[in-house]
Amino acid sequence: MLRGKKILLGITGSIAAYKSAVLTRLLVKQGAEVRVMLTESAKDFITPLTLSTLSKNPVHSGFFNAGDGSWNNHVETGLWADFIVIAPASAHTIGKMANGLCDNLLLATCLSARCPVYVAPAMDLDMFKHPSVVSNLKRLESFGIRCIPPGTGELASGLIGEGRMAEPEEIIGFLANPALKKKRH
Repeated sequence: MLRGKKILLGITGSIAAYKSAVLTRLLVKQGAEVRVMLTESAKDFITPLTLSTLSKNPVHSGFFNAGDGSWNNHVETGLWADFIVIAPASAHTIGKMANGLCDNLLLATCLSARCPVYVAPAMDLDMFKHPSVVSNLKRLESFGIRCIPPGTGELASGLIGEGRMAEPEEIIGFLANPALKKKRH
């Protein structure tokens, strides 16, 4: 299972970020050591304090700590992790990853990581089905990055369709059960 695994949970700007608190708690309950990185826009949806409390580790979002000037070493963190899970993964972050852009701590860590990287997309139906997002997800998969398929249901816009971030329990199952790690598009 996930006992003893070192998991970096990346959270991007999406309403689905609220599910990341539950995911953090479930990963810790599974016996994983969890570190959390937030993009700046993720802070609009969930607080570092919540995630730090649940993960029992400091939460990082910038390349350095403003208080003491110390560096958050993205290379070291990428080497530390057994898995990187970006949940939720916004269309914006998926696009940056597909093009090798790393203008924030999370993306720099992903680009320097040697471990498996998973993305759990979260966006509206039309965004998820847009040819650019479909192409970006296929490109990520060609790099070995695994997509945790989104669910179907009511979206934040009120539309019904595919694009909901997978539920935390589904993400845990995906990480713990290799048979679920099939690519889908």
